[in-house]
Amino acid sequence: MYKNKKRGVIGIIITIIILILLVAFTNSNGNQMSYIENICNVFVMPIQNGFTYLKNKLSGNDAFFADLETLKQENEALKEENSNLEQSLRELEIIRAENETLKEYVNLKDKYEAYTTIPADVINRDISNYSSTIIINVGSEDGIEEDMTVIADSGLVGHVISVTSNTAKVQTIVDTATAVTSTISTTEDTIIVQGTLEDKTTLKATFIPTDAVVLEGDSVETSGIGGIYPKGIHIGTIKEVVNTSNITDRYAIVETAVDFTKLNTVLVITNNS
Repeated sequence: MYKNKKRGVIGIIITIIILILLVAFTNSNGNQMSYIENICNVFVMPIQNGFTYLKNKLSGNDAFFADLETLKQENEALKEENSNLEQSLRELEIIRAENETLKEYVNLKDKYEAYTTIPADVINRDISNYSSTIIINVGSEDGIEEDMTVIADSGLVGHVISVTSNTAKVQTIVDTATAVTSTISTTEDTIIVQGTLEDKTTLKATFIPTDAVVLEGDSVETSGIGGIYPKGIHIGTIKEVVNTSNITDRYAIVETAVDFTKLNTVLVITNNS
């Protein structure tokens, strides 16, 4: 009986020890699990948060991409509209230029109504030191012949020196090979004006009569003498009178009425009446 009690006590003690070990083990495992969870949280949570942020961002970008597509479409529409406006503007500029040209022709016709004329456009020019010619877009098929006088709104341009079927070459009055018999409008004195090598905007007036009173600002016109240019076409204005030791050698500088660098439209006089 004593042995049975002793065994019972030992069994109880063993049971208590086992229970204590189980509790200790359980607590130990709980702390270990918490440590592992903490480690996982350190590495896993940022990744999880990143995926969550990306998901939310992509979800919100649906509207952004839709707006972007709309903006692209609107931009393309604006580009097309701008291109159409530029085309319209170019067409208006062309119409305006054509109207200006027509106005020049009308003004020329009215100004020189005493003459029978043919309008023409300048299509090429050679204004150099040794040559000053232009090419116009009318020729023999239009009734153009050599030696016909060419004029612009502001005055005398020159005369035709060669002709093709559809074009004509005009030697301008600033060409050094051209000499025009002219008169000073205020005194009716006859002079000769000729192109120079130095300047393509002025002429040199020579053979001034010794008794002629020549003043700056006097107008110079064609005299009608010489068989090419009709009388009374404006040539230019006396810019300077240069006196020399011999009065017979004095000369004047005449500024041309026509700006040959900007000459675009002309009239060819087909009769000299």
